[in-house]
Amino acid sequence: MQPVHHRNLKDESGRIYCCLRNKVVKLDDRQEHEFCRGCSMFAGDAEGQGVDCVWEDLRPVASPYVVRDPAKEWLSNQTRHIWPPINHLSTLMVVPN
Repeated sequence: MQPVHHRNLKDESGRIYCCLRNKVVKLDDRQEHEFCRGCSMFAGDAEGQGVDCVWEDLRPVASPYVVRDPAKEWLSNQTRHIWPPINHLSTLMVVPN
């Protein structure tokens, strides 16, 4: 799995999705200094518009992946994705009576 560049842009309330904390957070000085700067996924400040992160994403997303809605991104990350999708029907075996 290749790392994906996530560009998490601040919403109208200044919030982003934080993968490290797995929640929507206000991108303020506390968040940046206590979490972002020490995070191994941190990759920059998104040109002052949010935060750039790099992590292996199991979802089929492009790189860079731009996130504009942190709540929607949080919800999407609560579902565990299996990639590539598995065709469970192909694993069934029919046994004659």
